[in-house]
Amino acid sequence: MKIKLVAAALVAGLATAACSASGTASGQAPAAGATTATTATTATTAATAGKVSANTADESKIAAALKAAGVDNPERWAEEVVEYRPYAADDADLTSLRQNLAKYNPGEDTVNKIVSALTP
Repeated sequence: MKIKLVAAALVAGLATAACSASGTASGQAPAAGATTATTATTATTAATAGKVSANTADESKIAAALKAAGVDNPERWAEEVVEYRPYAADDADLTSLRQNLAKYNPGEDTVNKIVSALTP
């Protein structure tokens, strides 16, 4: 739900910025293709907006991302994410993090939510 709200806000903000920056001095409207490109960029940005780096984000930012992903007790899990750093940059599935979290028996759903909020 929050991602949809963020996406809507980004679209509105980008549309406003595009319209006001599109040459108000010249009085020309933006090109039709500009709207399509802006929409595609906004969708990509919205999809990754809630994700934070498991390697570089501080614990509070990780906790906030976990909370947004619906993880119960996000502060505790953020602490675990930080504890097991670093993660391989080429491991998009965060396999080593999944293995370390499994030690605590959080359940597959919880691990999937945690990983969904993070990038290596």
